[in-house]
Amino acid sequence: MHYLYILYSKKLDQYYSGHSKNVDNRLQKHNAGTSRATHRGVPWELKRVVEFPTKRQAIQAENWIKKMKSRIVIEKIISGVIDLEEIINSG
Repeated sequence: MHYLYILYSKKLDQYYSGHSKNVDNRLQKHNAGTSRATHRGVPWELKRVVEFPTKRQAIQAENWIKKMKSRIVIEKIISGVIDLEEIINSG
């Protein structure tokens, strides 16, 4: 299984999405400051994890979120109003 995850940084008041096979390990790396894209936002809080059967689908979901460039969309995903699996499978 592969996972799309959404993180939140209170420090930056910003969300970040990514994909991984091991979300716990990836979150530790983000919070260790080893990721260039997220080191300024430490500590990061895990807000949502969505499971996908393939890496390709997890990447598609991540790319869709990043293409939307919308905090409102991310918050709807977190709250469950938007179903990423449905969006990826319909496209």
